[in-house]
Amino acid sequence: MPAPLLFALSGLTQYLGAAVAVRVFGTLAPATVAWLRITIAALVLLLWRRPWRARGLWTWPSLRTAIVFGIVLALMNVAFYVALDHLPLGTAVSIEFLGPVAVAAVTGHGWRDRVGIGVAAIGVVLLAGVSLSAGPDATVGLVAILVAAACWAAYILLGRRVAHGRAGGVTGLAVAMSAGAVVFAPFLSTGALPVLHDGRLALLVVAIAVCSSVVPYAIEQVVLRRVRAATFAVLLAMLPAMAGLVGAVVLRQVPHGLEVLGLLLVTGAIVLTGLDSEDQLADEAPTPA
Repeated sequence: MPAPLLFALSGLTQYLGAAVAVRVFGTLAPATVAWLRITIAALVLLLWRRPWRARGLWTWPSLRTAIVFGIVLALMNVAFYVALDHLPLGTAVSIEFLGPVAVAAVTGHGWRDRVGIGVAAIGVVLLAGVSLSAGPDATVGLVAILVAAACWAAYILLGRRVAHGRAGGVTGLAVAMSAGAVVFAPFLSTGALPVLHDGRLALLVVAIAVCSSVVPYAIEQVVLRRVRAATFAVLLAMLPAMAGLVGAVVLRQVPHGLEVLGLLLVTGAIVLTGLDSEDQLADEAPTPA
């Protein structure tokens, strides 16, 4: 299957899972739902990949990278779900993209990187302004989504190292998610007790984990191994639009006016930084014989 189609499937399932999670927030705390999502996804990946069989491929540096990656991944999900409890899905996803756009701007050298971070900043300011006008609770959501954006930046830098590790991307992901679930368990596991007594709630949480973690993160690890970082950045531009679409259809969170403009500016910034990375790679490539 072509990488862009794989990535589109990843984004669609991820935000459908997020939409289901929003409906569960009335029963479980957002942070608890995020921890359950990571924990169930870790169990599924462990049973599927059985990373202990790759014992000879693990070294302490690769294992340490996977553990740090898992902690960052878990924190990113917890912060993102806390933000979803206060912000529309499309707005939260767009602001979170400050993370990858900032990575492109810091690591890049072309003019598009500099313009891209400026365009993204304008888009985020517009989205934040609209959100703050909705009430004081939006401040909590904005702080949480900025934390998620910082974690997403670290996720990109660490994720490629895990994807290209000797044990393989999805196998490394299984170890990473397990580490994240264990680290956050003392803080969030007690809030998950209602799942043990409600079969319908348990099924919803499993669906959230499969749709928002197992499918998209596994697909991303496959895509990261098949495309260059610049191409991956361009593919990321599809995600704000997908999140806005899912939010409008499933959650009735229809963007208007400045929100639409903010979404478009963030999407444009993602494309700009991705194209600049493509140009840099093309300039560095040897001339064909």
